[in-house]
Amino acid sequence: MGHKTTLLVRGGGDLASGVIHRLYKCGYQVLVLECRKPSAIRRKVSFGEAVFDGISSVEGVTGRLIEDVSECQKVWEAGKVPILVDETGKVIKELRPDALIDAILAKRNLGTTREMAPLTVALGPGFEAGKDVDFVIETQRGHNLGRVIRKGSATPNTGIPGVIAGYGKERVIHSPAAGIMHNLSQIGDIVEKDQILARVDDVPVYASLTGVLRGIIRDGYEVPKGMKIADIDPRQEQKKNCDTISDKARCIAGSVVEILLSEGVLP
Repeated sequence: MGHKTTLLVRGGGDLASGVIHRLYKCGYQVLVLECRKPSAIRRKVSFGEAVFDGISSVEGVTGRLIEDVSECQKVWEAGKVPILVDETGKVIKELRPDALIDAILAKRNLGTTREMAPLTVALGPGFEAGKDVDFVIETQRGHNLGRVIRKGSATPNTGIPGVIAGYGKERVIHSPAAGIMHNLSQIGDIVEKDQILARVDDVPVYASLTGVLRGIIRDGYEVPKGMKIADIDPRQEQKKNCDTISDKARCIAGSVVEILLSEGVLP
């Protein structure tokens, strides 16, 4: 594909994957750094699932798990995206990327600094543009979604999901107990309010509303009490989009590309 410019993306969840997919399609050479136990909810559109399965696919782009940064070139030449488990970014000095995008979306900075690359970008709250990173991108739904912030920070985390079809916090389901997930429903299923979607050990997980199960953490995952484990979209017609990148992720991805191009970081 004639890749030349190397970008590093920290995080492989669904929003990060929207960015990764866009960068790949634009012709950039991308390495993804992921944690040891990714907790993606929208697993069908998360490159980080390769940590468990060895391979992942998002809208026709394949991610492949590697054990060492030396394997990157071979994966790039095969037209795929390499994914490496590296929670601290220890390979960054060796890779020397042209730009780094922190897409972990932990609502706080887990160690990204401006010294890690000539250009650094962070998604969401927890970073100050001009101090922690060069640019921050707003991730809160609403009028400012995707806005490029050159000085200051994104809107602080409210803990309340964006409203869709009149539903906000009801869309997100948190674990009622600590234990192992045993899923009874699958991503894309139409579920009814109060239906049992899964069990955490023996504790039932009930659907908070009627709609399409947009995402659920992988079966067998060990979760603490209160952790986000599922997401229901009240718009049942969205069933067809459970395995495609969201509008929010595409918007944010466009802003990342805007920054790269405006700063002269070309594919």
